[in-house]
Amino acid sequence: MRIAINCRSFMGPRPVGIGRYAGSLVRQLALIDSRNEYFLYCPRGLFDLRRKFPQPPAANFFVKPDPFGWGVDFAAGHPDIYHAPSPEILRTKVGRVIVTVHDLVFKVYPQVHTAEALRLSEQLMDSIVGRADQFICISRSTAADLEKYYPSTRGKTVIVYNGIDSRIFYPISDDERSAGRDWLKKVGILPPFLLFVGTLEPRKNLKNIFQAFAAVKRQGYFSGQLVVAGMKGWMSEGLRDDLRRMGLEKDVVFLGFVSDENLRWLYNLTQVFLYPSFYEGFGYPVVEAMACGAAIVTSNVSSCAEIAATAALTVDPAIWEDMARAIRRILEDEEMTMSLRAAALRRAAEFSPGINAQRTLAVYAG
Repeated sequence: MRIAINCRSFMGPRPVGIGRYAGSLVRQLALIDSRNEYFLYCPRGLFDLRRKFPQPPAANFFVKPDPFGWGVDFAAGHPDIYHAPSPEILRTKVGRVIVTVHDLVFKVYPQVHTAEALRLSEQLMDSIVGRADQFICISRSTAADLEKYYPSTRGKTVIVYNGIDSRIFYPISDDERSAGRDWLKKVGILPPFLLFVGTLEPRKNLKNIFQAFAAVKRQGYFSGQLVVAGMKGWMSEGLRDDLRRMGLEKDVVFLGFVSDENLRWLYNLTQVFLYPSFYEGFGYPVVEAMACGAAIVTSNVSSCAEIAATAALTVDPAIWEDMARAIRRILEDEEMTMSLRAAALRRAAEFSPGINAQRTLAVYAG
């Protein structure tokens, strides 16, 4: 087969989310499939020098630039299969089309989007629903949402969980723990600490995290800091005002974007990892934290409980008191915490990039 994959998402200087997913898929397919031909479709303007063409990872992979936006049929010579790693305006007219759908947040949680973002999301989904032959969904939750809001996709969905790179996220050695503590000290963090990782936006539920954090400190269960790692998102401007009103501005450390190495240290050294999101299509940080053996509190809604299974405590994200109780349980019950950490490592092993690629290849094969 001749398979084209859109690579635009990981051609930028700092791929995240979809870019990590697509880049990992290409690398893993190169390891397991030498029979099919792969065309790395690279839509990039002539003067868009920030985006770099990927290096072909194997002899059966070929880079296909598209500097004028003529489409994958022209650039890749009419492939048998076109895989869009996320919804896009589809212009291909031949071959099977497979689209990965990561979430339906614009439908389930529209209040956190601008009108323009909602319009664009609707446009992209209308394009793929009318043309795609199959939809790879990254969780049962996402598949259920897709079939609910777009009934014509029923019978066309297949669930393929994302994979986490075990070369990046793993339980660290004593030497690396020492290096991690040195870095924490440099950035103003003194263990013990609680941790949140993610874009700072309303659906990530930081206001309730702050409430739960304040409660466990006020009640004397915890005296350390809350560390927040992630870039600012839409509607995040009032978070520091919330902290000032609660008297917590000196107890919360905002790190912004952190490197993979620093993120690994944070997951390994935190007392509790908090991810009580209101909505996730998959929830990468939950799996990353599990791969590092963290004790986790996450949501009992959308994909979070599905992904964590029995390897985390789950709570109603709307009730900060429930979150506070879960944090206290982890802080007080050492035996349960050790059991959670062991379960997290076992569960994380199920989210392998290799398994993701094998299952995706099976979708290609039909």
